[in-house]
Amino acid sequence: MKKKTRTYAESIFYSFPIQLLVLHFRKNQVFLIIWFLMFTIILGGFGRTMGIPYLFLDPEYLDKVDFWSFLIMGGVTAGLAISFLITTYIIDAQRFNFLTWLPKPFSRYSLNNSVIPLAFFFTYLFRIIEFQKQNAQTTGEITMDVLGFITGFIVMTTLLFSYFRLTNKDIFRYVVCKLDEKIKEQVPATRRKSMFKYKSFRKKQVRVDSYFDLRKGFTKVPNYGDFYDKETLLQVFDQNHFNLITVQLVIFVVLLVVGLFMENPVFQIPAAASFILLLTILVMFSGAFSYWFRGWSISIAVIFILLINLGIRAGVINKSYKAFGIDYVRPAAIYNLDTISAQNTKKKFSADYQNTIEVLDNWKLKQEEDKPKMVLIAASGGGQRSMLWTLNALQRADSTVDRKLLEHTVLITGASGGLIGASYYRELRLREILGDLEDRTDKKYLTEIGRENLNPVIFSLLVNDLFLGFQKFDYGGFKYKKDRGYAFEQQLNRNTNGYLDRPLSEYRHFEKKADIPMVIMGPTIINDGRKMFISPLDVSYMNLSTIDNPWSRLKGVEFREFFRDYGADSLRFLSALRMNATFPYVTPNITLPSTPSIEIMDAGITDNYGVSDALRFLTVFSSWITENTSGVILLIVRDSQKNSPVEEKENRSLFQKFFSPIQGFYRNFESIQDINNDTGLEYVVKWFDGQIDVVSLEYNSANNKELKDRASLNWRLTEREKNSIIENIYSDRNRSQLEKLREMLE
Repeated sequence: MKKKTRTYAESIFYSFPIQLLVLHFRKNQVFLIIWFLMFTIILGGFGRTMGIPYLFLDPEYLDKVDFWSFLIMGGVTAGLAISFLITTYIIDAQRFNFLTWLPKPFSRYSLNNSVIPLAFFFTYLFRIIEFQKQNAQTTGEITMDVLGFITGFIVMTTLLFSYFRLTNKDIFRYVVCKLDEKIKEQVPATRRKSMFKYKSFRKKQVRVDSYFDLRKGFTKVPNYGDFYDKETLLQVFDQNHFNLITVQLVIFVVLLVVGLFMENPVFQIPAAASFILLLTILVMFSGAFSYWFRGWSISIAVIFILLINLGIRAGVINKSYKAFGIDYVRPAAIYNLDTISAQNTKKKFSADYQNTIEVLDNWKLKQEEDKPKMVLIAASGGGQRSMLWTLNALQRADSTVDRKLLEHTVLITGASGGLIGASYYRELRLREILGDLEDRTDKKYLTEIGRENLNPVIFSLLVNDLFLGFQKFDYGGFKYKKDRGYAFEQQLNRNTNGYLDRPLSEYRHFEKKADIPMVIMGPTIINDGRKMFISPLDVSYMNLSTIDNPWSRLKGVEFREFFRDYGADSLRFLSALRMNATFPYVTPNITLPSTPSIEIMDAGITDNYGVSDALRFLTVFSSWITENTSGVILLIVRDSQKNSPVEEKENRSLFQKFFSPIQGFYRNFESIQDINNDTGLEYVVKWFDGQIDVVSLEYNSANNKELKDRASLNWRLTEREKNSIIENIYSDRNRSQLEKLREMLE
């Protein structure tokens, strides 16, 4: 019989690189998911709205996007690629016996298994060049960025492969030589167990006809029959497993050491680099897990997750994030309807009402007119985008009205980054009064508050929240863990010149004298959906209904009243801002000392614009406002277009149709809040005897020719996004709104 001739397609299919790809799709789907996630991110298909791709394509290190930031990205990318090669080698090399007869088996395995890592490397490189061109970077700047990325990749690859090359020399010696009988006798029991695993794999060999070699190209696989020295092969695989464990331990130790210096900006690598490091650790540990448990790995993983879940429910594993300045040592406060009802009495309402009337009287004494205009500012949430936009809008509005804006303002409300930006501008006004600065409208404050606030948070998540967690610091006489909430506050403190690092009570004197506007925060209590009203003044009137209705639901809980015995006045103002600006998985929910534990989430859950709180204040003090002012100006600073065009959706996939109801609710969440706020405003206008005018300053990316997409919802912005936000105040619509504001305050 004639020997059957192999077809060209068959030769390709049974080549080592293709068989490795097939094996990954059959056995290593977890690793493929990780690579798919990475490809999707850099191609802009995942997390675009939140700016996740920008973290990879425009990484920032020490406040710069340059050679060094891309050097780090290249290094960690190489680390992920090599961890993939190492881990799959440990798991799957036994399926390819011919490797043991080749010199430097790991190097040859890695070369043939580099299809996915190399595809990602070149795709990433292309996307960096493309993105930086869109950012109007010069050819020289782009060249340095690319050079940094390539250099980091090569240096890390060289270091790791040098280690494996040295160890592989010993492995090769084991393969070509017979071991001494004395060494064979000293093989421990754990290695006999590994030998048992190896024997089972010999029955599951994968057919490979050729492999790729750098010098020879595609080369036929050598055939040495079934001759194998079992003890020798055991040394091969055992040594490789030792290599993996060594690398894992080195990485873990490095992270532990670096974590001790987490507050040093030099060690705060780009957020994307921290994310890749996290994936690298995941790949390595999942590989070790799969190696030891093989077919039981999924079952063991499920049991492990269930045990963790039980530990969390039982309180054995407890990871909570605290508000700094609050006493968590004393027995927790009881949080139930009886407690909050007892704290919200008509007597308390009346006392707080009269105290705020004094604030309003003091405000009026500072006005030039007999019946001045009262301004209420409501700032929308939206991460750093909103923080920068709000500060920018208020500076411009203040300049337009000859720096009279905050003098006319009684109250500031809002959510997330918007309230941070507004609070910072209020602080600048206070610093002027105290003589610490001259011009609160100086543009340098935009530059400072626009600095990235994400790198230390994600880095803390990697080296502290997941591993260390034992570092602590003192604040207000109490000790707290240095978690990513702490990292967020510290970076925000640096970006605001340390101006906001005060206890809550320090603002009481200035608010009571009406030197600065009141700030009332209203983050959401996850337990029951109520608001937790935070203010240095007593504001129980924000909780109770103004009419005598026994069926009325308490709208909120007054923070200072509920935690009066827990040092509420000592609450760090930065922590209060963080409570009002929690961001899922980044700035975590804060837990307060109560039973059951009160968990606090972003104020944007109930009202992302702060309008409802401003209307609530207006409702309570409507009589005084009608009698003492010529009307109210509700200045809404929002980081989104209110009347955005309807999006066309055609040819939706099955998955898009399946998730359409959920996505539709999420996308229309702000629209629903807008409708509710408009309805509330209509009711107030109908019964309020005075004049109510609305001025709305909107960030609309459509006004910027270079940036069609809205700036990302993140705690870090690219330079192009910052410029878009700052320049947006000069749009025709915002100019007309500023002119309207100027005319009303003349």
